[in-house]
Amino acid sequence: MRPAHIALAALVAAVWGVNFVVIEIGLGHFPPLLFSALRFLAAALPAVFLVGRPKVAWKWIVGVGLVLGVAKFGLLFIGMDLGAPAGLSSLVLQVQAVFTALFAFALLGERPGRVKVAGMAIALAGIAVAAVDEGTSGPLVGFLLVIGAAVCWGVSNVLTRKASPPDALNFMVWVSTVPVLPLLVLSLLVEGPERGLAALRGLDWAGLGVIAYVAWAVTIFGFGAWGWLLRRYPASSVAPFSLLVPVFGMSAAALFLGEGISGARWCAAALLVGGVALTSLWRGAPPPAPPAATPAEREEAPRDRLPGGGPTGSRTDVPPGSRADAHSGSRADAHSGSRTDDLSGSPSGGPASGR
Repeated sequence: MRPAHIALAALVAAVWGVNFVVIEIGLGHFPPLLFSALRFLAAALPAVFLVGRPKVAWKWIVGVGLVLGVAKFGLLFIGMDLGAPAGLSSLVLQVQAVFTALFAFALLGERPGRVKVAGMAIALAGIAVAAVDEGTSGPLVGFLLVIGAAVCWGVSNVLTRKASPPDALNFMVWVSTVPVLPLLVLSLLVEGPERGLAALRGLDWAGLGVIAYVAWAVTIFGFGAWGWLLRRYPASSVAPFSLLVPVFGMSAAALFLGEGISGARWCAAALLVGGVALTSLWRGAPPPAPPAATPAEREEAPRDRLPGGGPTGSRTDVPPGSRADAHSGSRADAHSGSRTDDLSGSPSGGPASGR
């Protein structure tokens, strides 16, 4: 990657990491469900009129909008409102890579290798260490809700993979239109109209700045820049920068919110980041190419099993070594060599898809 693009990827990770501190500040101005609804409203308008029509089916936009926008962010904001620390939340959410791999195995049949399974086990050990630390020093309910948010993020990653949007920014803007109404209804039912109206009446520049950051800096700039990088470089080159998100998140929380980082939390961070790295980034060795058949084997093999042949009788009129046979083989070789497998999947599920 060019130095300027490396700096851009690091900047996106910093924006996403600091976002957890901004969420913590925003929860002092708004109830969590209303805050989430305002975030998506600001992300959708006026961008939805500028990005063009949706480029995937509406079922994927609605599905990701409900799972990611309503469930994931609803649980995250409520969990942080109940006391889950910003720095720890930025770390724990990275376990979504493990849930993404598990759901991809269950729903898409993507079988993880031994290294990825080991990475999942290491990451889950980190979650266990963090849970013990949080259970003795803070509210465990908020911590569990953040884990629930990571589960929902994993589901949304699988849905996004099925959707395969050609334009990440277009997709995220249209996804942002879906959660607004359900979150507003939930806010009215759970938080009450009085609390929401009081927050809106007391809206000040700090509250507006918080909404602008989580909507435009995190969603519009973050996802737009990340998608731009993924269109220019292999995912395996861009993905490692997502592991900087909890580093920036925990550092910003310690700097701006005074959150302490215990020895157990450092241990949990090392286990989680290491496990997520193995789960998300390990690609494994390519399968060995099958050995070429010898002339004797080609003579003995049934004609419908000859390399390049189709069903029985489909190539009986093409003798080996003829010009037609050579032309067909050259086309097959060119086709097989024209595609490189450089799509390893998003790191954190497409870090992007969920901050």
